[in-house]
Amino acid sequence: MFKNSFLMLAVAALTIVACASAPQQPAPRASASVIESHLTFLADDLLEGRDTGSRGHEIASRYIAQQLQALGLQGGAADGSFYQRVPMRKAQLVPGSASLRFSLADETVSLSYPQQFFTGPNLQQTDLALQGKMVFVGYGLVSDTFGLNDYAKLDVEGKVVVMLAGLPAFLPSEERAYLGSMKTEFAAERGAIGILTLHTPEQEKTRPYANSLLFLNTPAMGWLDEAGNIGRGFPQIKGSAYLHPDAAKSLFNNAEQSLETIFAALAEDKIPSGFALPGTIQLTSKTQHQAIDSPNVLAVLPGSDPQLKHEYVVLTAHSDHIGLSNDLRTDDKVNNGAMDNAAGVAILLETARLFAALPTAPKRSILFAAVTGEEKGLLGADYFAKQPPVPVTQLVANVNLDMPVLLYPFADLIAFGANHSTLGDVVARAAAKEGIALSADPMPEQAIFTRSDHYRLVQQGVPAVFLMTGFTSKDPAQDGGKIWGSFFAKHYHKPSDDIASLTKEYGAIRYDAGAVFTDINFNIALDVANSPQKPLWREDSFFKQVFGREDNSESAVK
Repeated sequence: MFKNSFLMLAVAALTIVACASAPQQPAPRASASVIESHLTFLADDLLEGRDTGSRGHEIASRYIAQQLQALGLQGGAADGSFYQRVPMRKAQLVPGSASLRFSLADETVSLSYPQQFFTGPNLQQTDLALQGKMVFVGYGLVSDTFGLNDYAKLDVEGKVVVMLAGLPAFLPSEERAYLGSMKTEFAAERGAIGILTLHTPEQEKTRPYANSLLFLNTPAMGWLDEAGNIGRGFPQIKGSAYLHPDAAKSLFNNAEQSLETIFAALAEDKIPSGFALPGTIQLTSKTQHQAIDSPNVLAVLPGSDPQLKHEYVVLTAHSDHIGLSNDLRTDDKVNNGAMDNAAGVAILLETARLFAALPTAPKRSILFAAVTGEEKGLLGADYFAKQPPVPVTQLVANVNLDMPVLLYPFADLIAFGANHSTLGDVVARAAAKEGIALSADPMPEQAIFTRSDHYRLVQQGVPAVFLMTGFTSKDPAQDGGKIWGSFFAKHYHKPSDDIASLTKEYGAIRYDAGAVFTDINFNIALDVANSPQKPLWREDSFFKQVFGREDNSESAVK
């Protein structure tokens, strides 16, 4: 007995010495060939462009789920599976059904579709018959921060509001984007039943009226809540239409101001005040509805810390694209979406492999989400953010991947939203490990921080960043900014965003750059997952002020 105990102690001592002297395992590194394998499959013609609700997207989702399961990760949906199915409604305007007329003091004016007005499919109802009095509300904005209230002293209850397209020039870009997205909500909160938007001379300079007509036959989609209602909708807004300025002039003929006077004020950067308009509007249309669903694929690597494992770092990339092309000028009908966003999903999957390869899981849990419906209005991300598999207060950060342009060896990285939270510091550290600089937003006027899936989590108070390849190349013979711009101009949302076309034009898909991107993504998430302090909003962040939750109201830094 004594001998056996002594022997056991000796073995234990030798084991401790051996473990202490064993070399520490190096951190796992991303593989360019694995990224190539994922991207090649997801961008294949067989998936027919991965349109939301399509068979091709279902195949892509099955592939993603099987890859995550093979890594030993757990299903991340509320039921323990890898699928969070998102119920949706698809709406298509019935051709020839839209009509719009005004009953004015001395005449009835009927507008022609689509030359003088257009309207989209109605997600709320199949038969629209909107009628009511009208009130001009300027831009239709409300903001205490910027001293705006276009509804001041106006009664719009039960009426149709008439508002200007666009926003005042003085607003910062991201705040502009946020306020622009809130116009319908501002109107609904004040009792309006419909919205008419007026095209302006300023809008014509940047977004001509004729360009909008290219998308007339595009279906609308929205996710449905448990009661079957549109999840991000305002049922009391019965309908809306967009007016050509020449057609809208008659509305102001006997009003407090003419439309010419209002446009003249806009040219001087003045914000016009609202007033009641004479006459009534009648807008009718018919819409066909179709019930569909589409999956978010969710997987979890549980954390190792007894307390912190209940907090989650969320890594996202959208798995959908825009399906088949209607362009008659080309025989290639498949919008493969190689960069947008097969590349992002490939990097997400390779990031998951790196986490699965760790000998010990990080302290916080990692939640991987390949979300659907990004191209239809961030639908899958919105559903996930509104109905997360764990309480939203347990989601501490989001890192989003959308359209990394892997066509040159990038030397810098852009993290949209880095200035809004301490995640910016984490990104800078992770990029520096790979010899990559963190650059400022090169396109602030585009307000890109509000235009991808992470923004739906931001709206729930979760600090987030959206990663993109920067415009500087390690190869002096390549201008990264020009290549990025060329891709966006020639291939974005076109069938030529495929491996063969991009390889032919740019020489190669830089899967090695994808590996660097993956290593950075991995180290960002690993840093957040192991840090004692979860990411904090910056105190001066506009989005902290707008979306900050009560549970994290004290979580901010200067």
